[in-house]
Amino acid sequence: MRFLCIGDVIGRTGRNALKTFLPEVKEKYKPDFIILNGENAAGGFGITKKVYDEILSLGVDVVTSGNHIFDKKEISRFIDQEERLLRPANYPPQALGRGYGIYEKEGRKIAVINLMGRAFMGIPLDCPFRKFDEIYEKIKDDVEYIIVDFHAEATSEKTAFGFYVDGRADIVFGTHSHVATADEMILPKGTAYITDVGLTGPKYSVIGMKAEEPIQKFLTGMPVKYEVAKGKMIFQAIIVEKKGDKADIKRIKIEEE
Repeated sequence: MRFLCIGDVIGRTGRNALKTFLPEVKEKYKPDFIILNGENAAGGFGITKKVYDEILSLGVDVVTSGNHIFDKKEISRFIDQEERLLRPANYPPQALGRGYGIYEKEGRKIAVINLMGRAFMGIPLDCPFRKFDEIYEKIKDDVEYIIVDFHAEATSEKTAFGFYVDGRADIVFGTHSHVATADEMILPKGTAYITDVGLTGPKYSVIGMKAEEPIQKFLTGMPVKYEVAKGKMIFQAIIVEKKGDKADIKRIKIEEE
């Protein structure tokens, strides 16, 4: 099977980038299953039902998230009912939503697990390493593929997690930093890995936001309101092909000229 994992979609510019570039990516790579991180898809912070439905209408199979998943108040009205919308599994048990799902596509069962790192994230979370172990033991005999969106700040934590689950997860793709890394690889035991997929959204931006406000904050230390940048778009993702015990991973980067 071929899996397309798309980096954090940032606001309306990111959704426009999806509409513009996803059809040609699908035509070229013919993915069987598409995963997208959508926690910044509505105005740069959070996701709404309307935006979620819009993303699914483009052929996305599962929407993952991270620390901004609960930024929009309306999320509490629909997250429990949407099996294809995930929040990090290592949130406290009382949190709304689900942290993983099992989906059937092309006659194969695929588990998608959403986890969040703890370094520099500022949220009281369970250990993502142990949470993976817990979920893995529940699902390992029932699925053919396991894919993890590891949403984390520290590159060291992401890399350590990749090696920790090597041979158990089929794909580990990092999100959250919105800056693509060039370390895509097949780990020694067969897991396809990248530290961060990057963003899908405004090309000329500070991790998706207009540059002026972050610059002002760095200069003055004063709080500012961030806005999603507009203008030229970029689409970033990975395509992973699994054939038996063999795997191949490729970074995708499409920029608007």
